[in-house]
Amino acid sequence: MAQVDLVISERLSSGVPLVGQVAKYIISAGGKRLRPVILLLTCGALGYLNPDKFNMAAVVEFIHTATLLHDDVVDESTLRRGKPTANEHFGNPASVLVGDFLYSRAFQMMVHAGSMRIMQVLADATNVIAEGEVMQLMNMHDPHLDEAGYLLVIRSKTAKLFEASARLGAILAGSSAEVEQACADFGQSLGTAFQVIDDVLDYEGQSAEMGKNLGDDLREGKATLPLILAMQRGTSAQRDLVQHAIETGSVDQLPAVIDIVRETGALEGSRKAAMSEAQRAINAAKLLPPGPYTDALVALASQLLERRT
Repeated sequence: MAQVDLVISERLSSGVPLVGQVAKYIISAGGKRLRPVILLLTCGALGYLNPDKFNMAAVVEFIHTATLLHDDVVDESTLRRGKPTANEHFGNPASVLVGDFLYSRAFQMMVHAGSMRIMQVLADATNVIAEGEVMQLMNMHDPHLDEAGYLLVIRSKTAKLFEASARLGAILAGSSAEVEQACADFGQSLGTAFQVIDDVLDYEGQSAEMGKNLGDDLREGKATLPLILAMQRGTSAQRDLVQHAIETGSVDQLPAVIDIVRETGALEGSRKAAMSEAQRAINAAKLLPPGPYTDALVALASQLLERRT
């Protein structure tokens, strides 16, 4: 990861000072770097040692960072990782345009890899992510979104880049189609579990620990899995209250919504759904050659369920 950070630092350079300032601001804020970690662990599990992997790990982090910049503008977010978001600090125009810069820089770096297969995987992933963002926008303030629709959005918006990161490790290593699919399955399942837990924490966590404002999803009118299950399991009065909160995007009733989500067992139900996805990821990882890197992939999926931030 230290090598990846070096590549990131080098490739953030631009002749336009504001580009570098905004990009460095959001990347220096930290984050879990899960997507590059998954790519590097997959490469390790499959015995790929070429330093090109550091370049590709930086590419997936740039794509992820670009989506964060754009997401925060669309969602009107003010806090990420415990710091003001880039749009809050620099304004919406700078955030959108620097997000575009990071996308284009990522594609410049892909070309350097000299592989049409890599280009195809990342171009397809970027397109699916954009579709997922639009689907989520269309679903805003819709209390009738069901679990299948919710999962379709998060598998497009969040899990797709996890999937691509793991798949790239297999492609770089020249693995068989079966191994590549196992890696892709691991990434998709891990990414899905990650997002479900993230949505749980919006009603279970603490703002100081999470680094974002509690109730942001409700304010944005997002019908996430905890709310979907709460409406399915609650009384008619509870369902009406949650439905109204989603439709209006009001957090005035946030304490009552949190109580309903907890009383109906929606948090436990959501964590169970995440656990099922994490188990799918573990099963896929066990198809890779045994060793410390595969063990680390399994541990990553296991520990994901315990995250509180």
